[in-house]
Formats: sequence, C-alpha cells, structure tokens
Amino acid sequence: MAVFINEPSHTFNEYLLIPGYSSGKCIPANVSLKTPLVRFRKGEEASITMNIPMVSAIMQSVSGDRLAVALAKEGGVSFIYGSQTIEKEAAMVAKAKNHKAGFVTSDSNLSPSSTLSEVIALKEKTGHSTMAVTDDGTERGKLLGIVTSRDYRISRMSGDTKVSEFMTPFEKLVYAKEGTSLKEANDIIWDNKLNALPIIDDEQRLCSFVFRKDYDSHKMNPDELLDSNKRYVVGAGINTRDYAQRVPALIEAGADVLCIDSSEGFSEWQRLTLSWIREHYGESVKVGAGNVVDADGFRFLADCGADFVKVGIGGGSICITRETKGIGRGQATALIDVCKARDEYFEETGIYVPVCSDGGIVHDHHITLALAMGADFVMLGRYFARFDESPTNKVNIGGTYMKEYWGEGSARARNWQRYDLGGEKKLSFVEGVDSYVPYAGSLKDNVAVSLSKVKSTMCNCGALSIPELQQKAKITLVSETSIVEGGAHDVIQKDKTGAIK
Repeated sequence: MAVFINEPSHTFNEYLLIPGYSSGKCIPANVSLKTPLVRFRKGEEASITMNIPMVSAIMQSVSGDRLAVALAKEGGVSFIYGSQTIEKEAAMVAKAKNHKAGFVTSDSNLSPSSTLSEVIALKEKTGHSTMAVTDDGTERGKLLGIVTSRDYRISRMSGDTKVSEFMTPFEKLVYAKEGTSLKEANDIIWDNKLNALPIIDDEQRLCSFVFRKDYDSHKMNPDELLDSNKRYVVGAGINTRDYAQRVPALIEAGADVLCIDSSEGFSEWQRLTLSWIREHYGESVKVGAGNVVDADGFRFLADCGADFVKVGIGGGSICITRETKGIGRGQATALIDVCKARDEYFEETGIYVPVCSDGGIVHDHHITLALAMGADFVMLGRYFARFDESPTNKVNIGGTYMKEYWGEGSARARNWQRYDLGGEKKLSFVEGVDSYVPYAGSLKDNVAVSLSKVKSTMCNCGALSIPELQQKAKITLVSETSIVEGGAHDVIQKDKTGAIK
C-alpha cells in the first residue's frame, strides 16, 4: 500500500517569523550574508563561499553571460543555462570569466585599414570605446595603436576615414610587458592617468588590457565574488546525457562550479553523472545536483557526492509539473524536511552539504524564510528574469514594459534533457509555460533592496549571520485570514500620483 503523509505540505506564504530579542549590535550594517556554496568537512571551510545567498536559475530566459557578471559583482553566482550547444555554453562561460580577469582579452579589435564607420559599428556592437589596432585585426596581432572616443569626431570626419589616420600610434602609447603583475599594472595606470593599459609580449603582440574602470568597479562592489585569479566566479548547468563531452568543455572554459539541471534528481541518471565526474576529476570539480523534496532524495545525492543539493519540484512560477504529472511538494515543507536531513548527515559523517531552495520565492521576505528554515542559499528564476541583464527581450505590453520569461519545460525551450527519464530524446509534453514578467530595471539596484529587507528582518530576529538566524528563528504557521490581515486592508489606497485606486 502507498505511504500516506497526512500532514499537508506548506508554502512560504503560510509562515511568518516571530521577532526575537535585538541587541544594540543588531543593525543591518553588521549583518553578514556569507554562505557556503559547496560541501566541506567539519572544521574546514568551503572552497567556494558566496557573499550573498543568491544564485540564478539554469534557464534560457535568465542566466546568460551578462547576468553572470552582474550577479558575481554583487557576491552571488549565476548558473549559465545548459540547454544550448556545448560550444555556445562554453563560450558564454569564457566570456563571463574574461570580463574581468584583471588582464582582459581584447574583444574589440581593428586593423589599420578599418574605417571610422567600422569603429562606430563595433562600438555599438560591444559597447566598448577602447579598441586595439593590430596588424591583422585580431586580439593577438602585433599592436600598432589604439582607438578611443577621444581620437575621432563623427561630426567632422568622413565615415571612410582609415583608422591609421586617427589612431594613437604605438610610439605614443604607455604599455607594459607580459609578466607584469596586476598591482604593477594598476600603479602604471594611476601614475600615467590612463584609462587602459595594453599588455604586450616581446614581439609586440597584444596579450591583454588592464582597465582603470575595473579597479574602480572593485571599489564600488566590495562584495564581488572573485576566484584566485581575480576573475568572476561563474557556474554552468549540465545534463545527464552529454556530460562526458560538456563537462570537460565547461571546465576548460573556466567554470568554477557545475549543477545538474533536472526537474527530479532522485535518479540513477544523476548517480551516473556524479560518478563519472568523480572518476575523471576527483573532488576538484564542484557539482550540485537535484531537485529533491524529501530526506531520502537528499541522502541519495549526498552519498553520490553532490557538492550541494537543490530542493523544489513544481514551485516555480512558470512550472506546471504538479499540474501535468501530480508530483511535488509544498516548498516550505520540502525545505524543512531536507534541511533536517542535511543536519543529520553532517552529524553522522562530518560532511556538510549545502542546501539550495529552488522555487516558490514570490516576495522578498520568502528569501529570509527560506534561510531561516535551513537553506544555505536560494535559486531564483522569475526574480532575475525581470532585470536588464537577463537575456530576454524587453517589450511594451499595453503601455507597460515587460520582460519575456519562459520555462525550460515549455514548448519554446523544449529542454528535454532537464526532464529526461532515459527514453527518446524529445519533450513528450510541456511542463512549463511561456510568459511575461514586469520589467524592474538593473540587477544591482533590485538586489540591494531585496537584501536590505533580508538584513533588516534578520536583525528583528536577533541574528547577524545566516547560521545564527537558523539557530534563533521562531517560525509560525498562519491562517488564511491572517495572510489577508498581513497586507493592506480595509482602506482605499492611493497610487503614487495620489489618484484613488
């Protein structure tokens, strides 16, 4: 006979945090949101620790290279979507990793015979105003000069003017030789009041650039998440079919952490994928797995060697898995069950496997609830899809700007690997929808607001860190009536212009 769990499963919206004692030290400025991304042993530290508890979903409509850079600047990690060719995903990873390596490979290059029109077109394409002029027009050619916006005036020059006529020639450039340290390069930039410093080899071939703005950016983004080479930390999604080809390519491209993208992780397919990675890379390649919704699923993946485990089936805003297949669990209940198993596993083995709550986040305070219930970090799709940096189009719908947002199981994405059960290589039926979400502006501004709410709530609970929140939190179930009471009610609201709604 089937196992029946008579206790209903609950969502985040059915819980509230009860305030605890707040000492004088409990102010948002003192709150640390650092959290482990990957497994570690008792007494040790995780090899990758995030500065904020946020990662972006492995989705076509969410995680491209632009969002990877923007989120890493804030201290989180983006998992670039895997439902594309291996070559394209690896290229996205490499682009994000090279965006700020301290030493940046030039991706805006000209030859002396290029024209002003080509300069303008290249600037529109890349957004970069500093362009290298090399003998063959490639990033590794012999450096002959540099073109910046100070070298030309569109209104006074013909579009067919050759670059050789207005570039700053090599003889007038300040440059450094290959082997110069990043600190030395930055000192040269400051001493000579430069915006960019080209790095060349002994044969005058261009190696890279060091940009002044990257130094300034670091000062403006104190929480940015960097690897040992001062490059942004970037994640990437993999599947349980072509991992033998995809994993090596992503590692070669520089991916810091991988995650198996699957709607249901309690499977032989995930065990085989994790086993292959451990056999070929040992513990050096970090890979998360999931998704699961109970203790059995967590323990299975932890024993298989997952570096973190994702929790959640059917709770995403564009996911209709529960509707089409009748499987899943309320996100809050699933998370509480898995985190309890995580703590028991840690006590038994001395190995801590972080838990990622994936799905079910509707409001900012749900992030705090997820952390209080035991999550080490949350994975967000709809949240990040709204921002400038997501890969989708911004469209005007009835006078309101929206961003396109679709599920990996939708007819548009047709990511059959995510729902793979070992059958034919196709998506037999959809498990996601195609939709719009309200456009919200830049990632940086929105993440700052969301995390300020998280920190403020943590202070209300008397906690200055995520582990302390999990120790001190008091959480209560609420009734339908109290949910209504929690919002504005029994008043006539005004909109921002003062008009009555």
